Amino acid sequence: QVQIVESGGGLVQPGGSLRLSCVASGSTLDYSAIGWFRQAPGNVREGVSCISTSDGTTDYSDSVRGRFTISRDTAKNTVYLQMNRLKLEKAAVYYCATTTWAYCSLSDMDDWGKGTMVTVSS
Repeated sequence: QVQIVESGGGLVQPGGSLRLSCVASGSTLDYSAIGWFRQAPGNVREGVSCISTSDGTTDYSDSVRGRFTISRDTAKNTVYLQMNRLKLEKAAVYYCATTTWAYCSLSDMDDWGKGTMVTVSS
């Protein structure tokens, strides 16, 4: 089982930026992709972004494409989510998860972190 710890959440004003970090234990051989998901109270958990651990291929949801950037530091077993031009919306918990599949599908993720809260408010 991969141990995952997220950090970097907080309170930010609309238009501001935050960088989330996800540290995953073990070797990158233990998983093929790492994804970020988010869930606001009363909402279903949704995919935000995904990165392949083999070739660095990235994917984004339409709602964040062009504003968020996912990246990885293989030496540190860390994946980052740089969030720019944050929009005023419900506070959400951002989760990081790993999968042995080559893509990040909510139902196919294997291990999850406990999440980090992001609040965008004026």
